[in-house]
Amino acid sequence: MSLTLLFAQLLNGLQYGVLLFLLAAGLTLVFGIMSFVNLAHGSLYMLGAYAGAVAYGASGSFVLAVLAAAASALLLGLVLELTVVSRLYRRDHLDHVLATFGLVLFFNELVRLVWGPQPYFVQVPQVLSGTVELLGFSYPSYRFAIIAVGLLVALGSYALIHKTRLGMLIRAGAQNPQMVGALGVNIRLLNALLFGLGAMLAGVAGAMAGPILSVQSGMGEPVLITTLVVIVIGGIGSVSGAFYASLIVGLVDTLGRAFLPMALRQVAERSLADAAGPALASMSVYLLMALVLAWRPQGLFPAHRG
Repeated sequence: MSLTLLFAQLLNGLQYGVLLFLLAAGLTLVFGIMSFVNLAHGSLYMLGAYAGAVAYGASGSFVLAVLAAAASALLLGLVLELTVVSRLYRRDHLDHVLATFGLVLFFNELVRLVWGPQPYFVQVPQVLSGTVELLGFSYPSYRFAIIAVGLLVALGSYALIHKTRLGMLIRAGAQNPQMVGALGVNIRLLNALLFGLGAMLAGVAGAMAGPILSVQSGMGEPVLITTLVVIVIGGIGSVSGAFYASLIVGLVDTLGRAFLPMALRQVAERSLADAAGPALASMSVYLLMALVLAWRPQGLFPAHRG
């Protein structure tokens, strides 16, 4: 195993981790503050990817595409919160699951009707089509840009949560939403803002993932499952926990897929090793979640309670 390969996979894991964070940051707050299980979060990611692909094709500007994806997902998130989600807050979690699963099916079929069943392939922006030299190692510029955007969003999220009045209300709501409401805070407006913010970040993640993945119906479900694993590992309601857990899961999954097949080739046939390696890598993420639940049920980096 060369150092170049290891460095490349570490960066790939970091890139995957920051994409997961864009999804996990909003979802963990929605779950932690509103106690709402939103399985449709992956659909917002998918629709953001489609909005970005359409805007990019029409304008030729990837910046406008990301902004269009963010705005579209924000608007859709607010509409969903006002029309569907707000009616379910007082209902059981099973009702949340059934309602949002219905939304998943609806949006998947809507995408097939509007854009067809064939996947969209988005070109990497020309300005980011080259490579970046890091310590004598070449890495794709676009993947490096994803890392940079994810880290900027993480810094912005930290500033929002810890340096603003809205962030103070969010942190207070994560600890004791009933008390915050009793103090006169408009909880309904706060919930709508949180849901919209989470939807916007999901849309940005979808737009950023478009050039490295195929944009297609149903693309949100696999990443949603991994995002839920991130939330469990990091701690429900903790944005910093979502960030650290996203990096951990991204690195575990990426390094496992890259190096487990190589390790298995030492003790098994190449075809068997190549088939079993990625499967074991996927299992390792869930095994990690199980170990965290057994050791620290509240997550590795839970929101501070007081």
